[in-house]
Amino acid sequence: MGLTARIRTRDGWAVSHAVVTVTDMTGTQVVRAEADDEGVVRDATALAPGAYTVIVTAVGYAPVASSAIVTASGRAEIGTVTLARQGGTELPPPGPWTVDPAHSTVGAVAQHLGISSVRGRFTDFSAALEIAPDEVTKSRVEAVIRAASIDTGNAMRDQHLRSADFLDTERFPEIVYRSTGVTEAGPDRWTVHGELTMRGIVRPVDLDLAYLGTGADPWGGTRAAFRATAELHRDDFAMNYNQVVQAGIAAIGTTLKVELDVQAVQGESLPQA
Repeated sequence: MGLTARIRTRDGWAVSHAVVTVTDMTGTQVVRAEADDEGVVRDATALAPGAYTVIVTAVGYAPVASSAIVTASGRAEIGTVTLARQGGTELPPPGPWTVDPAHSTVGAVAQHLGISSVRGRFTDFSAALEIAPDEVTKSRVEAVIRAASIDTGNAMRDQHLRSADFLDTERFPEIVYRSTGVTEAGPDRWTVHGELTMRGIVRPVDLDLAYLGTGADPWGGTRAAFRATAELHRDDFAMNYNQVVQAGIAAIGTTLKVELDVQAVQGESLPQA
């Protein structure tokens, strides 16, 4: 196998329509190969030992160029190439956007027994974005999560999470996040500053946001995709319950990792089914 490569987005998805072009030091093209459905490029053309330039292109993404050295084996193993959406630090078109819960996920991960992770998600939530027309850093987001919709795949655990030991959903049925500002953190990346209200307690929480791109949907609308992460400390929201097992290890970690995969529709409401 002469040339091998894996083409991925920043979020780890395969770019199946990517093209890899290899040129020698005179600028002559020696290999041109397309990625398969898994974003993998394989080409059997043997390459002469020497230095080459590798260019990866895909519609909608900024091209990436790098150097490669081929040894006597005749192979060029490029490894994983990460492509960024074209447009740099631009956000979607200005105006209101409505999050589509059917194509979005609000998840959280907690450590269990210090050796593994337990994952959960909230199945009932709504959110709206407002992309500012003049300065994107003035953009806003507000989300409301129904706390009782927590789902970890285990009914007994979910019932405990709804109790006063954790979310206390009878007294505090909603978890609310409101942004207070946005700052640029790099190409296609932003930090959303905001306040999270949970169990009646308000704490500042920053989201590390990646903008994944915008495109048309089958219903004549425009959609934008984002991925965001954050870390929360249970103690900040008076969720102090825990069990200590042998060697002083806590059954449940005190830090929660929040993982958001968001798809938003342009406009103030979702399209009617």
